[in-house]
Amino acid sequence: MGLFDTALKEGESLFKNEDALDYEFVPKELPFRENQQHTLANCIKPLLQGRNGRNVFVYGAPGIGKTAATRWVLKELEESTDDVHTLYINCWQKNTTFKIFEELCHLLGYKFTQNKHSEELLTVIKNYTLKKPAVFVFDEIDKAEDLDFLYALLNDIYKKALVLITNYKNWLDDVEDRIKSRLVPEVLEFAAYDSTQTKEILKQRMGYAFVPGAWQADAFSLIADKAGELRDVRVGLYLLREAGLAAEEASNRKITLEHAQKAVTKITDFVRKDADQLDGDTQLVLTVVKEQSGGRIGDLFKTYTEKGGQGAYKTFQRKIDKLNKSGFLDVEKITGGKDGTTTLVKFAIKEKRLDEF
Repeated sequence: MGLFDTALKEGESLFKNEDALDYEFVPKELPFRENQQHTLANCIKPLLQGRNGRNVFVYGAPGIGKTAATRWVLKELEESTDDVHTLYINCWQKNTTFKIFEELCHLLGYKFTQNKHSEELLTVIKNYTLKKPAVFVFDEIDKAEDLDFLYALLNDIYKKALVLITNYKNWLDDVEDRIKSRLVPEVLEFAAYDSTQTKEILKQRMGYAFVPGAWQADAFSLIADKAGELRDVRVGLYLLREAGLAAEEASNRKITLEHAQKAVTKITDFVRKDADQLDGDTQLVLTVVKEQSGGRIGDLFKTYTEKGGQGAYKTFQRKIDKLNKSGFLDVEKITGGKDGTTTLVKFAIKEKRLDEF
């Protein structure tokens, strides 16, 4: 073998379709979510029969296929019929009633939204859905700043199905009764993938994303094991891309264990990106806990208000709970001590876990 046989030539790439490593990429087959897909499809099917659909509340931890499964069902619907509007909105990007109505108009093909207020935009949406029903998907529904759009759609759109996606099981608890009573959703849980399932999903994406034979077996196993431990496919996709880029930077035709190990050193960057997506007040809560990791929740709240936090104590507690469920914090309730019952909050257990890799 010559000295340069393993080197990439100009214009060569290890990537066949790098987009397949995006979490929002919808593969031709989506394994391990067949039951959830059938439930979603069954809630939409009545629209094809001229009846009203059923609403669905979808919840589960990050990185376990909620969005991918929903998009897969929408894609199947679009390929099966032109008789239903499929409308997907991420509430992180469009987080107010006006922005959501404006985006819905654009998705429906109506572009003349300038200088129109929310009521006028709603009228446009109603007109478009009079003869053709719609599936409305609101991903990251917990990021919406108000829910007036939900009430309006539930009240004014006759034939529709609403799909609400969130990481938080208890999100519905804080929804106004006027919305909850109209929503009456099917509740659909997405449980975490186990390590075997995570590995199979990453193997599938590797096949889509890279040229055949690009990966050494031990390199892929390292990345699959790390993602499997965290039960987060997004981590695995991130590491696959980083390892591929590391190999290309070295002009190597094979992604080796060395490249995979280099990718793993960047895993905390992925966690920080997750943190960067939090709203400003929630980031303040996270900062306070980081500075006083292991502190009592009452003391943390006091510091939070001193630093300019505007939320009430109950709001602060809810943000702690959400950060705990997302893996940024670890919460422990202590009973029977000298101070009675108290809650201790520790920072970045997730990040520490990653550092151990």
